[in-house]
Amino acid sequence: MCLDLWLREGSLCADTQHVVGDDFARVLADAQGGSEAQFAVLWRDANPALLRYLRVLAPEGAEDIAAETWVHVVRGLARFAGDEAAWRAWLFTTARRRLLDQARLRRRHPAEPLDEIAPAEVPRTPDAAQIALDNLATEAAMALVAQLPPLQADVIMLRVVAGLDTDAVAGILGKTPGNVRVMAHRGLKKLETLLGPAGVASRAGVTL
Repeated sequence: MCLDLWLREGSLCADTQHVVGDDFARVLADAQGGSEAQFAVLWRDANPALLRYLRVLAPEGAEDIAAETWVHVVRGLARFAGDEAAWRAWLFTTARRRLLDQARLRRRHPAEPLDEIAPAEVPRTPDAAQIALDNLATEAAMALVAQLPPLQADVIMLRVVAGLDTDAVAGILGKTPGNVRVMAHRGLKKLETLLGPAGVASRAGVTL
């Protein structure tokens, strides 16, 4: 996580650590051809960032929305065409649509208590332990971002966690690139205020 660079440099730095890279075209083609192993490569690469994004915007339903997102991705994978940046933009666009759909559904219908749902119906996320480890170091940073106004949080999560550029974020949110830059700037200023002079991260003993 590069929150310290956001505040020192006044700009956003995307998370490019978790990318498939030069092998993406081959991995995608094999996954579209039915290779479960290659689809797993795409899943392992993108799912931790997807969950971090959703846990900021919909903490109570993140795992459900992620599972539903991947269902839609599987259904549409054969029709997808594009490079890795386009793939991540498509994935997070799909997730955001599922998030908005679930928000509308919850407004119409009260939530069903979990203890009334059969165990077989509870969504399961593979490699949960690994995902927990991946998220441990960024938990404090995500908590800070979650305190931002929703659109500012959305912009920062899509830019930094999803690794999308300004134009891609603008397309997902239905905003202009200028709007996205303004929201990012305001979000960074708010994060700076939340951190305070001494720095929340240092007090919490967590490196952001």
